[in-house]
Order: sequence, then C-alpha cells, then structure tokens
Amino acid sequence: MAVASRGANLVLCRRLLAHARPYWPHLTGILVLGLLSSPLALLTPLPLRIAVDSVIDSHPLPGFIRPLLPEAAQGKAGLLVFTAALVVAITLLVQLEGLANWLLQTYTGEKLALGFRSELFRHVQRLSLSYHDSKGTTDTTFRIQYDAPSIQWILANGVAPLATAGFTLVGMIYVTARIDWQLALVALAVSPVLFLLARVSSRRLRHRWYEVKELQSSAMSVIQEVLSAVRVVKAFGQEDREHERFVRHASRGVWGQVHLALIEGGFDLLVGLTIAVGTAAALVIGVFHVQSGILTLGELLIVMAYLVQLYGPLQTMTKTMADLQASLAGADRAFALLDQAPDVTERPNARGLARAIGAMAFLDVSFSYGEDREILRDISFEVDPGTRVGIMGATGAGKTTLMSLLTRFYDPTTGRILLDGVDLRDYRVADLRRQFAIVLQEPVLFSTSIAENIAYARPGADEREIVAAAKQANAHGFIMGLPDGYDTEVGERGMRLSGGERQRISLARAYLTDAPILILDEPTSAIDTDTEAMIFEAMERLMRGRTTFIITHRPSALRYCDRVLVVERGRLAPREVEDALTQSR
Repeated sequence: MAVASRGANLVLCRRLLAHARPYWPHLTGILVLGLLSSPLALLTPLPLRIAVDSVIDSHPLPGFIRPLLPEAAQGKAGLLVFTAALVVAITLLVQLEGLANWLLQTYTGEKLALGFRSELFRHVQRLSLSYHDSKGTTDTTFRIQYDAPSIQWILANGVAPLATAGFTLVGMIYVTARIDWQLALVALAVSPVLFLLARVSSRRLRHRWYEVKELQSSAMSVIQEVLSAVRVVKAFGQEDREHERFVRHASRGVWGQVHLALIEGGFDLLVGLTIAVGTAAALVIGVFHVQSGILTLGELLIVMAYLVQLYGPLQTMTKTMADLQASLAGADRAFALLDQAPDVTERPNARGLARAIGAMAFLDVSFSYGEDREILRDISFEVDPGTRVGIMGATGAGKTTLMSLLTRFYDPTTGRILLDGVDLRDYRVADLRRQFAIVLQEPVLFSTSIAENIAYARPGADEREIVAAAKQANAHGFIMGLPDGYDTEVGERGMRLSGGERQRISLARAYLTDAPILILDEPTSAIDTDTEAMIFEAMERLMRGRTTFIITHRPSALRYCDRVLVVERGRLAPREVEDALTQSR
C-alpha cells in the first residue's frame, strides 16, 4: 500500500480527534500534566549549580533564589542543606507528575481503544454478508483487536508527549540562550538533521508496517482456520503439516519485523551520532568560554545539563514520529474497515412492520456475486400466507441464496421480492428480520447457557416461556437430564451437546421467536432417524399457521409441504416438475 500523503495524514488525524471528542478533557489533562514536566525539568539541574557555584565556590545565589531563603540560611551549611532538600523536593514533584500522567494516560488510552473497538464491532455486524463472504473473519478480527488501539497510541501516548516535548524544547532553548546564546545556537544546529532523518525513516517505516500487519493477519488466519477444523486435522493426522504452514506464514512476519528493527535501529544510531556531535561541539566551545571567563564552571555544568535535556525532547520528537508510523498504519486499516459500506441499506423513509401476514412474492428476481457469478436468474413465484413450501435442488443450485434474499442478507441484482405486497427494501431492516425464524442445517449456538441460547432472539423472555418453547421443540426432557438443566453451559459452538440436541435447542429458539415466517434450511440432514422423527414432530407444530420454507434433500420432509419448488442451476424448474413433486409427496 502506498504511503499516505501529508494531506491524507491530516485527514486521518482529524478523524481520530473526532472519534476522541468525548475524551478531549482527558487529553487536555494529559497535555497539561506533560507541560508541567517542562518547568520541573528546568529545575532539575539547579541544585547542582548552587552546590558548585555557591557552596563549593563563592558565587552569589541566583537572583530568584535569594528571596526564598532567610539571610541566616545563606551560609555554606545552610545552602548545602537547602540544596539537598531542593533535590528531594524536585524529585518528589517529578515523580508525582509522572504518576498522575501515567494513570491518566492509561485510563484515557484504554477508554479510547475500547470505544473505537466497539464502534468497529458494531459496524462489522451491520456489513452485508457479501463482505464477510469475500473477506473472511480473520482480517476483520485483527483490525478490531490489534489495529483499533492505534487511537490510544496516537492520541494518548503519542500526540500529547510530542506536544510536551515541543514545549520543553522551547523552554530549554530559552534558558540555555539566556546563559550562553552561542552554545544554544551550536546545540540547535543539529535539529534540521534530526528532523530530516525522522522524515525519511517515517516514510519507510509506514510502508513496512502495512506489509507486516498483513503478514501477521495471514498467520492469524491459519490459527483460526485450523482450530475451527481441529477434528478434521486430527482425523487425517495433519498436525505437523498445519504447524509447518503456520510457521511458514509467521516467518514472513518475523522477517518483516527484523527489517523494521533494522530501519529503526539505523535511525536510532544516526540520531545518537548526530546528538553526540552536537554535544561534543558545545562542550569544546563551553570549555573555551570557561577558560576565557565568559562562563563559570557551575554555569557550564548547568548549560551542559540543559543541553542533555534539550536533546531529550528533540530525540523524543524524532523517535515518536518514527514510532507513530505503526499506529498510523493501524489507524488507516481500522478506518478502511469503518469506511466499508453495507450492500444492504435502509431507505430514509422505510416503513415499520409489527407483524406480517406472510404473503410472499418473487418477481423476476436475479442475483449475482459480482459480475461473473450469477446464482439466480428470473425467479418468479407467489406464496399465500400459511403455505408450506419445499425447496429442492442440487448442491449449489441457489436454494440457500433464495432464502437469504428473503431476509435481506442480500438484495436482488434485478427484480423485486414482496412481503404482503410491499417491496422488502421499503421496510425497516430490523422490523423485516423480526418476521423470520430460521433453523439452519448446522445449528448455531453461543458459548452461554441453554436458557440464554433459547432466548437469544427474545432476551427478556422469562423462565416459563423458555421452558414452554423447549417442550414444544421436544428438548425439555434431555435438558432436565443435564446436571445444571437450563443453566448448562453448551461450550463453544455448542460442542458439549450432540447434533440432535443442538438442533432441538435451535427449534426451541424459533418457537420462542414466534415469527410469522419460518425458514428451515436442511434441519435434519445431519441427524439419525430416531432424532429426525422427534424433530419432524416438533417442526410440524412449529409450522402451524406460519408461512414456511423448507430447504431439503430428503423426500421425507416434503410430506409436510403444500407446494414444492425445484431450483436447477439458478432457475426454477418448469411448473410441471413442481406439480409432479407436489402430488407425489
């Protein structure tokens, strides 16, 4: 990916600040606390100057110190005690400022990261299935988990320290110039070199960070893919092969990190050498000034201490500019995800829908994944309320896509789909999807309790309603046989339960949803005959009074259907085929 231009960086920073609006007071607090470090840094070398010039030697105290001390305390012993106390006081203030800054930075940064993550997560859930189908889940997960915290590193840990370093630099230049302007000028001569180094290295680092993040996401995808299919991996004894595949992908990221370390190390080396040259030049000139009486020894020591602290902000600014490139690359990737627009959108004046009657109509509907993958073509049929429609066809014929269009997981490429005589696109999306209860071929359960899984579509359902739904789905018996009953945790994807048990919980969820339209997508394809009978019995009760679509390969399921549609290569079979199947069920 090309490195962002200066204008693009400004746009990115504006977007980050807009997302951080609720935390501007906190960021201001971080900045103020950081600015306090500047005068504290200016005070740090002061005790050394007093000790050398006024305790060891006999130079008078600095003018702003004399009024703070009583006359009796300005002797050698009193000044020594004062100097020691000043060291402790300044150190205490520095530590308290650092602690407060660290706590506020941590709190603000974590809240910024959490807010950005939650916004990305909400947005990702709203993206169309076509996006998830094409991109998968790993890269999206990586952006939410690892790229979103870039807002924390840029604003709380980057911009504020950068601004603080800038103010500290100005203060150090002013104080140093007041003591010896020639030394200040020599010290500042290295600044253009440092910023040039930062600019060149930042460009290279930004580009490399994009590549490394892509490689890290690729390695993470191997882990997710293998763990989600671990039974297949074990069944075929391919653990070593998958390990080698992971190492191969992860090694690319390792070498990317090594390349980054080489760039950063080279940058640090050049910065260190540049600062060393400036310090050496200032030291040589300072010694000549002491020898010629322009400076006292104490003034030289404090000037050199200030130069060290002057170079500190310079080094911080250049190093921070380089370090921020990883976060800026992450922010770019996170905003790229946030900028993805869903294919399925809601019209501005969409209609509400309380409960549908259940009349459906497809009018010349076609659908394609892109320009070269036509899935459905010229589909037209009508379904009266309460009709049970069986949908048959070979794998890949387009049966599931047909049902995905019903729920607006996708929109037709051409044509219209009507619910109760109204185009689906005219309804509010949330209202429309509440009209459907879906039971999939592979039941989807979450790693919570059985009760929470049944009540997933109605989180406010009480225990009595949950139990009633389970009884209707022939699930109550096996649930009560579990050690914790309805409080039993089902494990990730429900793997602590059998396939038939998972399917009955899925049916109980559909019962509790009480939607007027039911979609059953191969609900008995992966279960045994005895369990199939129990599920068919529960399904028959569930279908009563509801418009139902049953996608199936099993002729046994067709006996519940009033009508059978056959999908062949994206088209509906001729009416004669439909009539023959309907009559033979």
